[in-house]
Amino acid sequence: MNKKNVMAIMIFSIFLLTPFQFARSKDTDNTVISPDTALMDVPTSGILDYYGFLFTTRFFSGGGVMGALNFGVMERLNLGASMIVEKLIGSNSPIKMRRPEIQVKFRFFDGGYYLPSLALGFDGQGYFYDSATEEYMEKGHGLYVAASKEVLAPNLFFHGGLNVPDFDDNYVFGFLAANYVLEDKVSVIAEYDNFFHKDDPSRFNVGTRFYITPYFHLDLALRDLGRSSTFPNRAKRKTERIVQLRYNTSF
Repeated sequence: MNKKNVMAIMIFSIFLLTPFQFARSKDTDNTVISPDTALMDVPTSGILDYYGFLFTTRFFSGGGVMGALNFGVMERLNLGASMIVEKLIGSNSPIKMRRPEIQVKFRFFDGGYYLPSLALGFDGQGYFYDSATEEYMEKGHGLYVAASKEVLAPNLFFHGGLNVPDFDDNYVFGFLAANYVLEDKVSVIAEYDNFFHKDDPSRFNVGTRFYITPYFHLDLALRDLGRSSTFPNRAKRKTERIVQLRYNTSF
C-alpha cells in the first residue's frame, strides 16, 4: 500500500471517529430530532444549536467519499468544512484528495404564521472535479438564501431558495425541495436543484432519511434521476446512488 493510500485512509478514519469522541451521554427517550440543516443536496433554513456538532459522510459514485464537519459557533451562526477523497472505496487508483471547501450559514429570520424561516449561507462543495479546469462539473450552491416552512399538513416541509454558485458569471440559480417526516422515524425527500439555466442542467433527486436514533441518521438517495448525458469535459453524467451517514450531537 503506497503512502497516498495510507494518508487517505488515516484522514477518513479521523473524520469517521471524531464525532464519537465529542458525543455526550444522553437519554434518547427525552430527545427530539433536530431540524434538518440540509436534505440531500438542497440546503434548508435549519441550523445547528449553539454548541451543536454535525458530522456527515457521503459515499458516492466511483468510490468517492465526502466528509463534512459543521459547528454551531454562535446562536444563529454555523461554520463548517468538507473534503472529497475520490476512489477511496474499491480498487481504482490513484486516490485523489480534493481541496477542502467551507460552509457558512446564518439564520436571520425564524419565520411566523405566514412567513417561512430564512437563512443566508455559503457552500463551496461541488461534485465531479475536473483536474484540467480545476473546477467541479456540478458546482456547489455558493452564496444562497434558503427558506423553509411546514405547510399543508403536519410534518410536511417545503424548502426553496436562490443561489449564485460562481461569481465569475453571476448566474442566479434556484432550488426547491420537500420532505415529509413520519413519526420521527423516516423522512421522504424530493429535490429539484440547479434550475433556471440550460447551460448547467437541473438535477432531480429523491431519497429517504432514516432516523436510526435522534443523533444518527442514514440517507439513501438517487441523484440526477433520469439523467443520461455528458459533462462539458465529455465525462459521463448519469443517475448515481449515494449513501450518507449523519451524526448530530452537541458539546
